[in-house]
Amino acid sequence: MKTIRQQQILFDLDDTLIHCNKYFELILSQFADIMVDWFQSYRIDVQEIRSKQIVIDVEGVSKLGFASLHFPQSLIDTYRYFCLQCGRDHTAMEEEILMKLGMSVYDLPIEPYPGMVETLDHLQEQGHELSLYTGGESVIQRRKIEQMKLSEYFQERIYIRQHKNVEALEGILQSRYFERKHTWMIGNSLRTDIMPAISAGINTVYIKLPDEWTYNIVELKKDTDTTMYTVSSLEDVPRIITESMAMAQR
Repeated sequence: MKTIRQQQILFDLDDTLIHCNKYFELILSQFADIMVDWFQSYRIDVQEIRSKQIVIDVEGVSKLGFASLHFPQSLIDTYRYFCLQCGRDHTAMEEEILMKLGMSVYDLPIEPYPGMVETLDHLQEQGHELSLYTGGESVIQRRKIEQMKLSEYFQERIYIRQHKNVEALEGILQSRYFERKHTWMIGNSLRTDIMPAISAGINTVYIKLPDEWTYNIVELKKDTDTTMYTVSSLEDVPRIITESMAMAQR
């Protein structure tokens, strides 16, 4: 029997290994309730509020990357937009309420996706080299990593970048030896995980989520000779890696 060649596997963190988007959705739901209450005499509905926040949120991330203050600022900017539209005064007190609400998302408990430990254990036991590549601020992301005890799997191979794009990934791939045809990027974002990996000439596993953040949804253009799989669960990853390598060795 042929031995499966060891692979170098880069994992995204948020909404790949641990839950993230659902916590932002929780805060956004509270934000919409507050806004409906504050603007009740102007008859602004939840859909209008959510739609505008999405536009402001996506524009901000594109410019600033995954900065922690960006999310609460998107709530404040949405609030200011509707104040201007309605001719309603905005106040420092209300903005402070929204800032605290937005920042509270980073204090919520961390929850792993089903099969996180089993997936990482399985791949590590097979001898694959595991790395973590996540977007955000170091203090916040390190806290998540520590709470989930992920350093046991990734050791010093943990890369945190405020901007997650082609340039950031290329910098990581050039920072140490990666054999690109045997390197994989595993993530839930077409924009920040899959497209940069394809451009860099490495293989990908796209974990497609039912309720994906709008920022992550882009039209995929694949013009390199790399392998790409789409799955619905993190638990599918070890099987995909094993089957792909077995096929390559036939």
